[in-house]
Parts: sequence; C-alpha cells; structure tokens
Amino acid sequence: MRAFRLTGPGSARLVEVETPEPGPGRVRLDVLAAGVCRSDLAVLDRVGALGYGLPFTFGHEICGRVAALGPGVTGVGVGDEVVVHAPVGCGRCRRCGRGETQYCDHGHASGAAGFGLGLDGGMADAVVVGADRLVSSAGLVPAHAAVLADAGLTSYHAVAGSLARLSDADAVAVVIGVGGLGHVALSILRALTGATVVAVDLREQALELARELGADHTATTGTCAEVVRAATDGRGADVVFDFAVAPSTADVTPSLLRKGADLVLVGSGGGVVPVTKPGPLPAGTRVSLPFWGSRAELAEVVGLARRGLLPVRTTEFGLAEAPRVFGRLAAGEVVGRAVLVPGLG
Repeated sequence: MRAFRLTGPGSARLVEVETPEPGPGRVRLDVLAAGVCRSDLAVLDRVGALGYGLPFTFGHEICGRVAALGPGVTGVGVGDEVVVHAPVGCGRCRRCGRGETQYCDHGHASGAAGFGLGLDGGMADAVVVGADRLVSSAGLVPAHAAVLADAGLTSYHAVAGSLARLSDADAVAVVIGVGGLGHVALSILRALTGATVVAVDLREQALELARELGADHTATTGTCAEVVRAATDGRGADVVFDFAVAPSTADVTPSLLRKGADLVLVGSGGGVVPVTKPGPLPAGTRVSLPFWGSRAELAEVVGLARRGLLPVRTTEFGLAEAPRVFGRLAAGEVVGRAVLVPGLG
C-alpha cells in the first residue's frame, strides 16, 4: 500500500509499505480521508527536537472504513465509517482512563504524541488503530469528518474552556487566524455561544470565509485593535483565541483583551507573549494552552456536525499529491482545510 512518510528531518515522500494487520483490540481502516495540518509542517522541520522515532506515516486527522478486526474487538463492525481519536498516552493513568490521552501524565515517555505524530497515521491507503479510539462518523462526508478529529476537536476544546467568559449578552470573542482550525472555531462559537465574533487574518479569502461562517466583524492584524475597541465600546474582548501565535499576532493580542479576560493560545507559530506582573496583559487575564481534546469531546463535535452546525471548508486532493499539498500549505495558499483522499489517486 502507499504511505506518505517522514523519513528524516525535512524529508518526506510517498512510498510503498506492507499493508498492516490488526493485533488484539485493534482494527485496520481503509482510509477515506486524512486532513493536512500546519502541525505536520512543524513536525517535518522539527522532528529531531520532538524525539519521535523515524520513519512514520503522517496523518492525525483520519476518517476511515473498518476493513479488518483484530482478536477481541467488539462494538464495531467491518464496513463502519469512523473517525479516530488520535492522541496517545500510557493507557494507565487517570487521565488516559477518562479518554484525555492528550494530557497523559506519562506522555513524554511514549516517543509520540499520536497517530501521525510519531506513530503511523492516516496519510496512507490503510492504518491500524485501537478499536477504543473510534467514533462513528456514519452519515458525514468523509473529508469533513476527518477534519473534526483535530481542527474540530482542538477548536471545541479551546472554546469549551472559556464558555464561562462568553456567557454574558454583550460578550465578544476574537478569532485570530481563520485557517484550518480557526474557521471551524467560528462555527463552534456560533453553535455554543451568543458572543459577538471578530475574525482576524491577513488573507482576504480567509476573511471572506469568516464572513460566510457568521463572523460579525473582520480585520487584519493591523486594524484589529481598532475594530475590537469599536465592537466593545473600548473595554476589550472577553476571550481572544489565537490560532496562529506568530510574532505579529503575539505582539497585538494583549491590546485586544479586557480585564479579567481569557487569552487562549492554540497555534505554535513562534510568537511570545510575556506573562509578567505588571506586564502587557490586563489584570485578571487567564492564559491557557489547549492541546487537542478528549475522546468524549470528539463525540460531541461529531454530534454538532450531524446537526449541521459545523460547516467546514475543505479542498480534496489525491494521496499522491501530498508533497504538493504540503508546499501549498507552507505558502499560505490553502483556505480552510486541505484533505488527502486516497480514492482520488
């Protein structure tokens, strides 16, 4: 079978590998769709610093059809369409027991963050995963379902942690970076809150998408402080979700916050926000660094999608186009989420 694999720092290619067979408690999926994330680009460049073993197959946003069951598997059948909860942990600590494997107490010792991030993932014709990681995606378009496994899940986890800040009738949320995650976060905010939403991006196409998804105001990083002041009568936003955390966005986020607000740093673009007292952050600021989400939250995200509350913008490519897609993503040419579909070639 084909697999798009990281073979060394900065080096990835499509290769032929043996089709894997599922062991006890595991299943093999025929991959229907696999999302392409900026995290994949970060891993491509920084795999040595992350400590992941090589080689491995990319792809942590996976939608597939169950093709084979390993010994002892129950609750899922051949032919079922599913998405994969991809973060891995030790499987023994209390957090893993709650399905919060992304925050495993011993995750640093595993040598991997998840399927596609140190372990073989879904940018392939097939992948083997634990049956306990599956959430049914029946009835959803596979390319859209795949995106829910990270862009949907991480955004949902980030928003859920700040719902209390967004409960007032005049609450304002800012979404910086209307990319693969940020555009899904806009829909999640619309589904879960009544907040006024300001979307920030440098690309006009991304801002157009934000308006289509219901953003009340749009701005660039150069104009967002003025737009937020106008939208909040000068008090500042209740929550700022930064899906970029680039130097340019990290410099501006403190000026967007009101006192007693949340600053939610989701992206990993190299920006630095000084946390000092006194410092640039307003009094009472709560800073969080959400990472992925739990299996239960993934099921909740899928539920929202089934209700038609999470429209996602995807562009589909064949698996063989993976190198070109990585290049387009790095160049900022992807609006929404790029998704690799093995069935397209």
